[in-house]
Amino acid sequence: MDFLLQSFVLLLCFTPAIVCQVTEFVSIDCGSATNYTDPSTGLAWTTDAGIMGNGKPVVVVNADVNSQQYQRRRDFPADTKKYCYTLNTKERRRYLVRATFLYGSPAAEGTYPKFQLYLDATKWATITISESSRIYVKEMIIRAPSNSIDVCLCCATTESPFISTLELRPLNLSMYATDYEDNFYLKVAARVDFGAQSNEPIRYPDDPYDRIWDSDLEKRPNFLVDVAAGTERINTTKYINTNTREYPPVKVMQTAVVGTKGMLSYRLNLDDFPANARAFAYFAEIEDLGINETRKFKMEHPYVPDYSNAVVNIAENANGSYTLYEPSYMNITLDFILSFSFVKTRDSTRGPLLSAMEICRYAQIAAKTDEQDVTTLNAFRSMSLGSDWTDEDGDPCVGTQWEWVTCSTTIPPRITKITLSGKNVKGEIPPELNHMEGLTELWLDGNSLTGSIPDLSNLVNLRTIHLEDNKLTGPIPSYLGGLPSLIELDVQNNSLTGEIPPSLLKGKVTFKYEGNPNLRPESKHNKRHKVILGVSVGAVVLLFVLITVSILFLCHFRTKVSHQKGDTKGESLRRSTKASTTCSIVRGGSLMDEGVAYYIPLSEIEEATENFSKKIGKGSFGPVYYGRLRDGKEVAVKTMADSSSHGTKQFATEVALLSRIHHRNLVPLIGYFEDDHQRMLVYEYMHNGTLRDHINESTSQKHLDWLARLHIAEDAAKGLEYLHTGCNPSIIHRDVKTSNILLDINMRAKVSDFGLSRQAEEDLTHVSSVARGTVGYLDPEYYANQQLTEKSDVYSFGVVLLELISGRRPVSTEEYGAEWSIVHWARSLIRKGDVISIMDRALVGRVKVESVWRIAEVAIQCVERHGSSRPRMHEILSAIQDAIKIEKGIDKLSSSGSSKAQSSRKTLLTSFLDIESPDISNSSLTPSAR
Repeated sequence: MDFLLQSFVLLLCFTPAIVCQVTEFVSIDCGSATNYTDPSTGLAWTTDAGIMGNGKPVVVVNADVNSQQYQRRRDFPADTKKYCYTLNTKERRRYLVRATFLYGSPAAEGTYPKFQLYLDATKWATITISESSRIYVKEMIIRAPSNSIDVCLCCATTESPFISTLELRPLNLSMYATDYEDNFYLKVAARVDFGAQSNEPIRYPDDPYDRIWDSDLEKRPNFLVDVAAGTERINTTKYINTNTREYPPVKVMQTAVVGTKGMLSYRLNLDDFPANARAFAYFAEIEDLGINETRKFKMEHPYVPDYSNAVVNIAENANGSYTLYEPSYMNITLDFILSFSFVKTRDSTRGPLLSAMEICRYAQIAAKTDEQDVTTLNAFRSMSLGSDWTDEDGDPCVGTQWEWVTCSTTIPPRITKITLSGKNVKGEIPPELNHMEGLTELWLDGNSLTGSIPDLSNLVNLRTIHLEDNKLTGPIPSYLGGLPSLIELDVQNNSLTGEIPPSLLKGKVTFKYEGNPNLRPESKHNKRHKVILGVSVGAVVLLFVLITVSILFLCHFRTKVSHQKGDTKGESLRRSTKASTTCSIVRGGSLMDEGVAYYIPLSEIEEATENFSKKIGKGSFGPVYYGRLRDGKEVAVKTMADSSSHGTKQFATEVALLSRIHHRNLVPLIGYFEDDHQRMLVYEYMHNGTLRDHINESTSQKHLDWLARLHIAEDAAKGLEYLHTGCNPSIIHRDVKTSNILLDINMRAKVSDFGLSRQAEEDLTHVSSVARGTVGYLDPEYYANQQLTEKSDVYSFGVVLLELISGRRPVSTEEYGAEWSIVHWARSLIRKGDVISIMDRALVGRVKVESVWRIAEVAIQCVERHGSSRPRMHEILSAIQDAIKIEKGIDKLSSSGSSKAQSSRKTLLTSFLDIESPDISNSSLTPSAR
């Protein structure tokens, strides 16, 4: 039996479109004494003994369940603490998180446990046990917010919190993606297999992602009742093609119910509703219809105009029988009682059919406590290992607060009070404390703290500080007297030394300092000495300022005379150049004068280009010519055809920026020429031209394979990330496109053409600017409101990524029809889970589809309508590097073979993409669907 299970797992590893990730499954049997392998599934279960030190294992009695994982449970105290399991994740990857609960024992005096379940700071569910022998299952689908998550139990109102199992299942990159996942998790409300052949649910190994598909034969209160007359169950043994977005198991799709009297109708109660939901219906035609037979039907209830008026013809929608069709309702409002019905059309010979359905409730992600506050609290916990108070789990503020902290009600929560009096805290006060800007009270008295009092000058809300009865040394910092809110400071019984700041003795602050023998008020002699010293220092400073001003005036006068007499070439350029940037560059071992690039005489440029005899292209300014300088360096010379003030400004901008920035993925500027009639830019020559040359209508000689495209994307992303984060102030390119990404002799990519670039001002989140850029790449938000941010470059780069995947141009009515834009065309297909249809035909069958999915996913995030929903360049770079690992086979998530081409299919639903995203600043979602 074990051999067969192992063989099945190996078979899955080589199944197209399925990632072999069983080894990444996390299956924790809470309360188990040992690790073991489940004989029915072959999955390895681990005990929680090594990861959970709280609570106690309890043997489950009178449980009518044979599974080993339900023979024991872990019970926790019914107190004010949270008890959490920490699960490792990969940030931004989607997972199914499942917790199960089987009480088993008869309730004492008829009272069963009731408690809260949290995922990080988000309330997941209220667990209310009413049947001792029932397994309560809670599932949440998340995109991991960090490299770990906490699953916590707390807040018992009756009996003790407990848990039976905790599971983590990684999902395929295309699965369960929504436009709201930055702000909402998906709480599974129902997942039903219609036409099931037994009461047992279907899960792993039939479902390689180990989702639990409940049988529609299951009889529990309010589960699938009011079945319409004439409903019959059908099944087949033929293979069903389920290689679509959600990959339901074949076994689920091999069964269905049909309405032989023209109607399918059910009623289902949904916990935690009414609410906004994501709903999927799964259909596959598994009956062989005759030549003149048809199956057409509509959704009659609930009545939603866009959906209820659409006709479902499964075989036609799915492009064939025995093929999955999965229309989705991405945002639909559902009531507690869901009554749904499908009715056949008048011209149909067969009644409606339903294979499965899945409903998930949107659960708003709650803000976790400020990260800097948590870092400081953890520093304090590390200073008293082994104490009971350091065992607090999970978020310090949400669910239940840690016993020794008090939190604000703001979003995110901030720590307002730390109470660690007499808690055996040892060591120096952590300097991170200065970041806890919400702190109002600090109680650290009665411990063994050493060292000096750290900088707390940022804590403008701090009212009370208790540091008495410790072993602190050094002086009392003078800034303490200047804290605007401070009213009480107690440092008694330490070893502090030096003079007390006078501001602490003026009566505003209740100040206690007894028990510090070497601590004393400031003497009159020292006061007089400080006055004399202050006057002396002031006089010296004044004299220095006068001398400095005189020198600067003299230098300015000499420079002005020199400029009037000398060559005026480049004068407009130098005037436009800012010197206040940290992105400086050294050429030839010395800094360039005033940060401006090397001036090259016209005669040298004419010699290098052989009098402009070899034209190699056309740039944003004018023609581009090939040249070779006297030292043998190959260059590209861009000549400026635009003599307008705008063209002059672009020229000055490009020289000013490229003179000060240097990065291996930015095209370096060698020099420039400028006089009253001509302007030229001299760049390093890029032997392999532009990225556009290689992907749009490229010849076979220039064809780029997928890995080469990924490396080019990585290089370009690094260049843009440097502009956004490596320069101060940051630089916004404003014209990111494939023709501005150049390839050197080694096919390494460099970003070019900075004529439209802008420097973001240091204290602003955006700059107002007339919208400029290239059609097809231009950020619609920037175009609409004229507010320029780094996210505008992110939008343009998202278009570049879509071009790399598809090999298509960004704008074309011939290729995209009424959609005209690659963004609208690709978004609709990707949201359907169909990445094959957007792939360059030269790539299909030659790449790992998971790698393409990784890029498609981040590309669609880049072209979100609102800049706040787009990732930053470092996140995009991380996704590209993930894709490279997958393609190279380094990442164990990569599939072992290419996916079969997914069949294109007509959609039942109105495109979700033409509906504005909801306001996700609150807990409600605007009803809409895809």
